[in-house]
Amino acid sequence: MENDKQREIAARLRDAYSRSPVPPLRDGLEPTDGAGAYVIQTINTEHWLGAGRRIVGRKVGLTAPAVQAQLGVDQPDYGVLFADMQIDDGGELHASRVLQPKVEGEVVLVLARDINNRNATLTDVLAAAAFALPAIEIVDSRIADWKITFADTVADNASSAFFVLGTEPKSLAGLDLRACGMVLDINGRAASHGAGVACLGNPLNSAAWLARVMSELGDGLKAGDILLTGALGPMVPVRPGDLVRATIGGLGSCGFSFRDDR
Repeated sequence: MENDKQREIAARLRDAYSRSPVPPLRDGLEPTDGAGAYVIQTINTEHWLGAGRRIVGRKVGLTAPAVQAQLGVDQPDYGVLFADMQIDDGGELHASRVLQPKVEGEVVLVLARDINNRNATLTDVLAAAAFALPAIEIVDSRIADWKITFADTVADNASSAFFVLGTEPKSLAGLDLRACGMVLDINGRAASHGAGVACLGNPLNSAAWLARVMSELGDGLKAGDILLTGALGPMVPVRPGDLVRATIGGLGSCGFSFRDDR
């Protein structure tokens, strides 16, 4: 059940989107209080749904063991994807819409069928997925200087902001997402690289973890859901004027430009 302090923190995070980052949420949220942080995330999700936003999927974060160790946790986190967070492949993101953005190359899965199984496995994900796409996630933090704990990022909708999807769906049949390589270019130069194995050993494992968690909560995952499965390499900051493109082996590429409109 939510309380007054959680509602106040939720409002503080919402206000930060259009103002400036806020200090870490230590006054009302312990660094490892995942349960309380998800309550705050849910308060804001319900607020935004009431304002007319539409959920199109979920994102998984903290899939790299090194990042989990840094934040003192042993599992990923998740956040909500809204329709208005998607940027067209080749489109623009204006600097006025973000605070302190960074970018990651990821694999996206789009589901053809529901998954509602508390014991979901990689095999269940393969059976339910319609296709895969290359993606760029633009992450952002409403917490000043990215000084986040696990609870901070969960409460802040898993530090989500925007995402870009490729436009050529690829069947998962014969596709080895574990071994797929990723290069994230900024202005034509490689800024980050990695592989599918960096994402919980396989992006399909990430999706299966999410399916188990969402099924435990009673929702499961739905046909048509977009699943951002987690970074394949280190996230890197972007600055106005940057051209960003991610290329993932077997999936192709996608990109966007970051424009200064301030």
